[in-house]
Amino acid sequence: MKAIVHAVFPDSEAAEAGIVPGDIIENINGHVPEDELDFRFYACDDIVTLTVLKKDGSREQIEFEEPENPDLGIQFSSALFGNAKRCTNNCIFCFIDQLPPGMRETLYFKDDDARLSFLTGNYITLTNVKDTDIDKVIRMRLAPINISVHTTDPALRCKMLHNRHAGKALRYIQRLYDGALYMNGQIVLVPGYNDGAALDKTIGDLSRYAPYMQSVSVVPVGITRYRDGLPSLDSFTKETAEAVLRQITKWQERLLAEIGTRFIYASDEFYLLAGWPIPSDDAYEGYAQIENGVGLLRSMEDEFTKALETAPSADPRHVSLVTGKAAYGLMRKLAHLAMEKCPELRIDVHCVINTFFGEKITVAGLLTGQDIAAQLTGKDLGEVAYIPSAMLRHGTDVFLDDMTVSQLSQTLGTPVCPVECDGFTLWDTLRKDELA
Repeated sequence: MKAIVHAVFPDSEAAEAGIVPGDIIENINGHVPEDELDFRFYACDDIVTLTVLKKDGSREQIEFEEPENPDLGIQFSSALFGNAKRCTNNCIFCFIDQLPPGMRETLYFKDDDARLSFLTGNYITLTNVKDTDIDKVIRMRLAPINISVHTTDPALRCKMLHNRHAGKALRYIQRLYDGALYMNGQIVLVPGYNDGAALDKTIGDLSRYAPYMQSVSVVPVGITRYRDGLPSLDSFTKETAEAVLRQITKWQERLLAEIGTRFIYASDEFYLLAGWPIPSDDAYEGYAQIENGVGLLRSMEDEFTKALETAPSADPRHVSLVTGKAAYGLMRKLAHLAMEKCPELRIDVHCVINTFFGEKITVAGLLTGQDIAAQLTGKDLGEVAYIPSAMLRHGTDVFLDDMTVSQLSQTLGTPVCPVECDGFTLWDTLRKDELA
């Protein structure tokens, strides 16, 4: 467990004290830091004393009085100074268990670390935490904590997570509530398991933790073609997706009247499966779970429409948008709106089918470079093909199958450019020829 300094901001307090990349922070105010959270927490004291192991092997004690910045200007090589806690569950719906062999090793790691919930927004099951972990979360006010609840029926939760402790772990939600710590919940809905009456129970139970349980999302189980040896699961159909939406809508109306918030939200996939229109902007109450695919399509359309109104001109150009089946209809609609407003702009939208994981996986973020290459090679993509940045590993240009953006560009014979998933950025990107 080492707090290795990766970078030091120029003119920062750490830089002035002589701390350099490669140094190791061994101690801060008498505490050995386990992660960046520890470091920032203790760096908020009026006097901060560091024990630093220098690159040459010597040790220095450095004192800061009333530091201005909680990070002192230090970036660490990792937010966790040891390994992330590995998930101990064997969930019947786990997506990682449905990956094909031969992918990069990091894709097979199942994390279930409360610290990563705060730092990166990951959802955790609480089966891997101890009382001391919850104590730390509450003491440091690490909110919000995102929790994969799935069901509040203890026996059913043990069955779905294949973990005999999964039911008992629900008590930590009560502890976080008692500690006035904000949370968000997630339910991966599996037909025949936690839907129907079980879903009613879960929504009702979780709503009692409001306002500290701020929102709960319901997302359909994702099923790839790699399920050999795993439990047989059904996918949602148009009819069953409609039933889920009717159930959630009923709860939203009830909870809006009782506690002042809709509280429970269905992911966009349910509306697409059911053929229902995506709800209006106000129905998402600030998009608390947009990263979970809740309201992403509504937000994208509204932002794009506003962007067209504020910047209704574009350079003459021919470009392509590459997406998955789920967002294809919306992307075609946005392209039509843009070309109607700016006739000098040609936008082709290409729907790529996910053959790598299976056609039941329709979201763009799970498309691979090889599927894009196989289906778009030889097509006239214009001067550039835009892809959503969600297709790539965070902070890199690498797809899930390890193909890079530059490799895909070379294969297609057309530059490929990732774009952030918001309407303003998309229109700003489409309308300007950056190469002109």
